[in-house]
Amino acid sequence: MSTTEVITGFRSAREVLAQSRTLLDPALRAAVDTLPQSVRRIAGYHFGWWDEHGWATTADAGKAVRPALVLTTAEAVGGAAAMAVPAAVAVELVHNFTLLHDDVMDGDRTRRHRPTAWSVFGLGPAILAGDALLTLAYDVLAASEHPRAQAGSRLMSAAVLAVQEGQAADLAFEKRADVDLAECVRMAEGKTGALLGCSTALGALFGGGTPTQVDHLRGYGERLGLAFQLVDDLLGIWGDPEATGKPVYSDLDNRKKSLPVVAALASATTAARDLAALYHRRTPLTPTDLGRAAELIDRTGARTWAQTHADEVLTEALNHVRAAAVTPRATAELHALAQMISHRDH
Repeated sequence: MSTTEVITGFRSAREVLAQSRTLLDPALRAAVDTLPQSVRRIAGYHFGWWDEHGWATTADAGKAVRPALVLTTAEAVGGAAAMAVPAAVAVELVHNFTLLHDDVMDGDRTRRHRPTAWSVFGLGPAILAGDALLTLAYDVLAASEHPRAQAGSRLMSAAVLAVQEGQAADLAFEKRADVDLAECVRMAEGKTGALLGCSTALGALFGGGTPTQVDHLRGYGERLGLAFQLVDDLLGIWGDPEATGKPVYSDLDNRKKSLPVVAALASATTAARDLAALYHRRTPLTPTDLGRAAELIDRTGARTWAQTHADEVLTEALNHVRAAAVTPRATAELHALAQMISHRDH
């Protein structure tokens, strides 16, 4: 492939996401339409398709990064994106299953600039809707009759279990004062890295990639997932609420042991001791307290560490792309997606 052809065929990250949406959305809506009405209404609200009364709306439906990674990696190994649509739908369903449950567990009342599903429909119904999306994900894979659907289901099961283990650790950390940075990184690798790694591996699998390509593209997704979580944790403290759709200092308000927080607490600095005293108080933190906590984290160098480590992990992810020996166009597009994910503002 010549340089001219690479430049001509290359899509920006924004174009990749937009074109992936055109393939994903009709199939995703068709899948959700098969759900019982009791959970379909909640799922449609969560996806931003309609309001709490069932009227069509144009709310933020998210970036759909994981399905885009599925479709892009399918093409990267020489397959057709259309063949991987069921896998793209499946990972988007799994991702939103985790979001519905995360909002319940974290008590978050806002997602994507609107009330969370549980705060509108109740805890029980939101949990059931999340369960329904997970069940539907496996049904979509099975119904695809792709020759690698069974292998894909096993791959997705392993990822879901890793996500659940990571989420369990995240919840446990909230009650502990002695979380070290290494176990916090392992938590993030499971909670976020596993599903992104599943997305890129599924795409390579459904695209007909070799075992070596599947393994390296899974590695790309897993490392990209850790970079994603590092950026997400930074946004959970310093993100602009207008962009993130969440209240300012939301992670600090929930006393989350996010990566920057744990790095700060482990820094053995005066600021770390002050942060520990503030963070482990039994009384609610005031807006002034939250601002001071963010300042203390910054003062320990943890904010800079998280930004730097995200860049380092991103380099590891891109090394996996090179090792996968995919097309130049695919390499450029996977680079573009990685840059967008690790330098986003929401």
